[in-house]
Amino acid sequence: MGMTMTQKILASHAGLDHVKAGQLIQAKLDLVLGNDVTTPVAIHEMEKFNKKDVFDKDKIALVMDHFTPNKDIKSAEHCKCVREFSAENDITNFFDVGEMGIEHALLPEKGLVVAGETVIGADSHTCTYGALGAFSTGVGSTDMAAGMATGQAWFKVPAAIRFELKGRPEKWVSGKDIILHIIGMIGVDGALYRSMEFTGDGIKYLSMDDRFAMANMAIEAGAKNGIFPVDDLTKEYMKEHSVKEYTIYEADADAEYDETYTIDLSELKPTVSFPHLPENTKTVDEAGDVKIDQVVIGSCTNGRISDLRIAADIMKDRKVAKGVRVIIIPATQDIYLEAMREGYMETFIKAGAVVSTPTCGPCLGGHMGILAAGERAVATTNRNFVGRMGHVDSEVYLASPAVAAASAITGKISQPSELGL
Repeated sequence: MGMTMTQKILASHAGLDHVKAGQLIQAKLDLVLGNDVTTPVAIHEMEKFNKKDVFDKDKIALVMDHFTPNKDIKSAEHCKCVREFSAENDITNFFDVGEMGIEHALLPEKGLVVAGETVIGADSHTCTYGALGAFSTGVGSTDMAAGMATGQAWFKVPAAIRFELKGRPEKWVSGKDIILHIIGMIGVDGALYRSMEFTGDGIKYLSMDDRFAMANMAIEAGAKNGIFPVDDLTKEYMKEHSVKEYTIYEADADAEYDETYTIDLSELKPTVSFPHLPENTKTVDEAGDVKIDQVVIGSCTNGRISDLRIAADIMKDRKVAKGVRVIIIPATQDIYLEAMREGYMETFIKAGAVVSTPTCGPCLGGHMGILAAGERAVATTNRNFVGRMGHVDSEVYLASPAVAAASAITGKISQPSELGL
């Protein structure tokens, strides 16, 4: 029996000719990622087994993005811990205030991940890099500590689900709408500890930003990872952003999949995930009259330049609805600069929105947009669990940048067509 993309990458990194689903392996790592929340725990775990040195200072990436700029004393102490560790180990890829961005947008932008690599990160949305044809997955801080110390990690080889994408999406239907549709279809545990492998002619109509958004939310279906084949667009992206050599793996013709789903992208509509699970999806025209208090456009899912461009196109020469707070968060400093050069910041500010430094802040209920009891937010983030963005009696509706921007203007869940676009 042949192997899937994911299985081929894992076999190579384990030094094996063949692996199969359920097999336990130990694999070499190309990159270990941590942030300001998870890295201090990993550092303390390393101290427990009397290990101070990392396996390779060039293969660790530490990004201060969740509570930075520091919101309180505790977050300041966390970042100080990581700064000191990074200095002691001369970590090459340490990103602090002024250089940092939201980690899962920053690492591809910096060219730190390329096709064929194996990456772990102490953050569940590390699966983002599957958009580049890499195996990447989230782990706990203890596994991160072991990875930083040894350069290796153990895995149970995942089985796979194939998603055959065909057709061309309509205007305003993005990667976010596609992945929300898929999660609504299979559920939040529909891909539990399995690889979501995207294939089909429809992929050619998806931008890299669409693919990053889809791979990012594989974890919201319970998946171990999500992964896309490497095509010309992927190669162009890697050529632009990285000097690293990459390896292309392709699934065997007789690779085994637990299930195969065929999705006609041309039939999809703008989609929203209602509280309090990502699987609770409806198309916008099914949403009804849902009034909102806040809109957040940003995060590791949808804070890239194409996302801001879409939002700016919708908000240009319009005003945010009375009583709605709108927070725009470019995912990295480079995205922030490009948005400034293209005039998006002026558009957002004139519309009545605020623009934040890159941060994960509101997505995890950390800072920069906490909700009070009874408040509702439309967010381009990836998770809408109870209390995710603030009070347990608040509500988060997950949507694309297009839907979020349109909703900001109307004051209720809306799609751009309602504005005549």
